[in-house]
Amino acid sequence: MLQKVWVSSPGSWALQESNSHRQGKKRCWKCRFVRTIIQHPCRRHAPKRSRKERMLRKIQICLCFCFVSGILYEISLLSSCVFSYLPMAQQYLTPEQVLNLGKSIIFLETTERLEPPPLVSCSVESAARIYQDRPIILFMRGLTNETALDMNTSYAAFSLLSSMKNVFLFPLQMETIFQETPLLQWYNQVVPEQEKNWVHVSSDASRLALIWKYGGIYMDTDVISIRPIPQESFLAAQKSRFSSNGIFGFPARHKFIWDCMENFVLKYNGNIWGNQGPFLMTRMLKTLCNLTDFQGTEDHSCQNISFLNPQRFYPIPYPAWSRYYQVWDKSPSFNHSYALHLWNFMNRNRKVVVAGSNTLAEKLYKTYCPTTYEDLIQNAKRTDLPGPEEVE
Repeated sequence: MLQKVWVSSPGSWALQESNSHRQGKKRCWKCRFVRTIIQHPCRRHAPKRSRKERMLRKIQICLCFCFVSGILYEISLLSSCVFSYLPMAQQYLTPEQVLNLGKSIIFLETTERLEPPPLVSCSVESAARIYQDRPIILFMRGLTNETALDMNTSYAAFSLLSSMKNVFLFPLQMETIFQETPLLQWYNQVVPEQEKNWVHVSSDASRLALIWKYGGIYMDTDVISIRPIPQESFLAAQKSRFSSNGIFGFPARHKFIWDCMENFVLKYNGNIWGNQGPFLMTRMLKTLCNLTDFQGTEDHSCQNISFLNPQRFYPIPYPAWSRYYQVWDKSPSFNHSYALHLWNFMNRNRKVVVAGSNTLAEKLYKTYCPTTYEDLIQNAKRTDLPGPEEVE
């Protein structure tokens, strides 16, 4: 006898019989909860399945479960919100697949080195912690498609960053990046060996092309993130009326970035440091806005572009950069800052974070990139300590 079943409450079935059989019938059967209205024989009167049939049924259920799990896993790989895959899966994703997810945080390493120093590692780790729902990408000039580096590499920082679930390390292939931009013609004509500031100039160009094509936020590798940046289209004021290009963000295909690339080529002069960097951003912003001095901690806005107060990223200005490597009686709170630029370009004496030094930089490492601090600072100090046989 077929009977109609509908959901009544978790843990039970309510069975509805035809009108001709309602009279004098007791409805007291209890069965398991189902999610949809179905038509099914009553379990009490159904013929009992053979052992072989029950085994086949279990196998079918297991196969269906494995199939659905596989589909959900594939979806999670390309989700823009959830990065719940294993680190080893990252090696199978291309830069375009990750960048097309949108809202990437982009870092560039335009030297040939393959071992990121602690400050670079700290910058990437801090961003990965602050922006856990966004891809964090480090493009490295020294990394190629043939470079066999993975989580087991002898490069400690490379292994550390590779293990973070939303961090991606990709080769920096400039010719590919500059395709379909005004920068391609410039790149094909320039001779890197003859360029005085090629490391910086090539970085200035690459960051413009990447943000124009894919959108997101660009950060220098000496920027430590401390809280999320709420604006989508923004430039960072280094001081009143002067823009940095060490950190900026725009959606893909934004006209301002396209205009910057055109001006980059039109007024190119590789002999002047910053001509294609902060000076470029400043002169292009001035074509849109009448820049004025900042008062207090307010931000400025022009043509839907936020010009963020120097306190947001540069609370310690570049003339005082060494204060990051000093001991403070009372550490600043940086309540008005989104990230901190540590001015590594100014650090010609190569000051570094030392475990136990109690400097401001050490405290920042401990708070915002604790894995880098433990693996690359504390462990390095332990390695440098002499063994018992070396102590007189």
